[in-house]
Amino acid sequence: MIQDFFIAFLWSISPFGEAKVGIPFGMIKGLNIYAVFAICFTANVLVFPMMSFFLDRVNKYLLRWRFYKKNAIFVAKRAKTGSGKNIRKYGFWGLIFFVMLPIPGTGVYAGSIASYLFKIERQKAFLANTIGIFFSSLIVWTMTLVGMRQLW
Repeated sequence: MIQDFFIAFLWSISPFGEAKVGIPFGMIKGLNIYAVFAICFTANVLVFPMMSFFLDRVNKYLLRWRFYKKNAIFVAKRAKTGSGKNIRKYGFWGLIFFVMLPIPGTGVYAGSIASYLFKIERQKAFLANTIGIFFSSLIVWTMTLVGMRQLW
């Protein structure tokens, strides 16, 4: 049981799934649905400070290498074109909406990069990402719960 909570936590902190995968994993494993929500949401919120540290400190160092720089520019262009219009136009609210969408390519990793690229004040960006993560997690949690009830 603890191992399943840990795996759900890891999925939620991972860029390959975030809480969009961690929540369904934990619920399907039969874990307490409220504990799964709280753990996966918290794990997903922890991504923003990690990404901020990475973008502020580590990214600048890694940009010296051509391979990394090429990929970083690709990711930055994708973030600007994918979310740029709405975040530039609506700012804080656009960032919330972008992070809130429970689809691949959106979420706190992309939201962190977008807030870094658009130079959104860190406290506002953290709040926008947290609100977006909450609603995204709530949508996934509710849909998983409804889906599981249909199977019973």
